[in-house]
Amino acid sequence: MRPPCALLALPILLLLGASAIAHEVRPAYLDIRETAHDTFAVLWKVPAQGRMRLALDAHLPKQCIERATPIRWFEGSAYLERWTVDCAGGLRNGTIVIDGLKATLTEALVRIEYENGGTEVGRLMPEAPTFTAAGTQPSLEVARTYFLLGVEHILLGFDHLIFVLALMLLIHDRWMLFKTITAFTVAHSITLAGASLGYFSLPQKPVEATIALSIAFVASELLKARPNEARLSETYPWVVAFAFGLLHGFGFSGALKEIGLPQSDVPLSLLTFNLGVEAGQIIFVAAALAVAWAGPAVVGYHAAFARRAIAYGIGTSAMLWFIPRIASLAA
Repeated sequence: MRPPCALLALPILLLLGASAIAHEVRPAYLDIRETAHDTFAVLWKVPAQGRMRLALDAHLPKQCIERATPIRWFEGSAYLERWTVDCAGGLRNGTIVIDGLKATLTEALVRIEYENGGTEVGRLMPEAPTFTAAGTQPSLEVARTYFLLGVEHILLGFDHLIFVLALMLLIHDRWMLFKTITAFTVAHSITLAGASLGYFSLPQKPVEATIALSIAFVASELLKARPNEARLSETYPWVVAFAFGLLHGFGFSGALKEIGLPQSDVPLSLLTFNLGVEAGQIIFVAAALAVAWAGPAVVGYHAAFARRAIAYGIGTSAMLWFIPRIASLAA
């Protein structure tokens, strides 16, 4: 008998489906790299839609003087600025401010890489839009930052969450659910680590498009399922999870590459980012199971109808991602 976890309530899907239509709000990103003593190359990246961008501006410490007017351009779903500054005495104890952050619901990531290989990473929130450079950063603080980034990435990565939701609908029992989620975790951990460390790579745009297709595939398998006819994806869902988990790992690595790995703490930051991804995934699975068990008692629904409705919603969401992603390949 199929357990309640296969009857995940519709509100979860509606939340994720709505997010599929809307553009995901990514954090702003300020990358500062010391190229020579007290000279820094700066890259400022702000989420954008078309030619409209978030009204965010990065202000460096007062001792930093621009060498030339910043180069500005739009690329994909981002607005970028690049410039070089001379900071007398360096950045130590200097305050970086993200103007306009208080008026948004997003955040900004600041990453500073020094000439000696040291790295600082900070998350700036609307309620705390400033960052003071220390010149060095304890490994524990680096670990904490990358762990939180991992949690945030999976919880805002609606395509990955819908894939997990679709896998859960294929499960017949708790032990199989455990094996399936474990297989997905192991697989994307392998490609996340390998791609982030440069052992292998795939172009990011085709990866994102294929991730959307993987979700559509599982949704179609759900709709083809029959009570007395077990399909391969139902009998061995962990195989499906592992195969597509390898692909999803490349998606996670793309986000981590954009953030960057501190050269002095590569193993630690990679490990804690991955642990954050797993923690976020566990949070989602636990929440989905809680809703699944409580849903029938609270609102009640017809099991077969709910399952098909959710499967159609998953497939629709996947195609809402796939079409613009495949179109971007020709852009």
